[in-house]
Amino acid sequence: MTGYAAFRSESGLTAAQQETVFLTISRANGCSYCVTAHSTIADMTKVPAEITDALRAATTLPDPQLDALATFTSAMLDSRGLPTRAQVDAFLAAGYTEQQILYVVLALAVKTISNYSNHLFHTPVDAAFSARAWDQ
Repeated sequence: MTGYAAFRSESGLTAAQQETVFLTISRANGCSYCVTAHSTIADMTKVPAEITDALRAATTLPDPQLDALATFTSAMLDSRGLPTRAQVDAFLAAGYTEQQILYVVLALAVKTISNYSNHLFHTPVDAAFSARAWDQ
């Protein structure tokens, strides 16, 4: 929870950006519980549905800056932390900072722990999240 709290309060990312990172990771890891929960959180924090729906479907986001964030997060995950220089440069060119790269790393760590724990224990979706249920 300390990692989540630091990501939420210290990253300088907006609610939409934070949910973009968490949804990108959770979808890639195939965590139905976390995609469902973060979709609901995104709705509660006024992230436009077209953003959340695109993240859930792994399609291009209608917001270029959020799309750059999702793309970079995926690159970090897919490369196991070894993005290309071009991928880093594209992230920075979209208006993000080198420090925010480290916050993406933090999010990858805490979200992967959460995703894998939910896989192991087959966590049932809470009733409060059920309207945004997601199956891969």
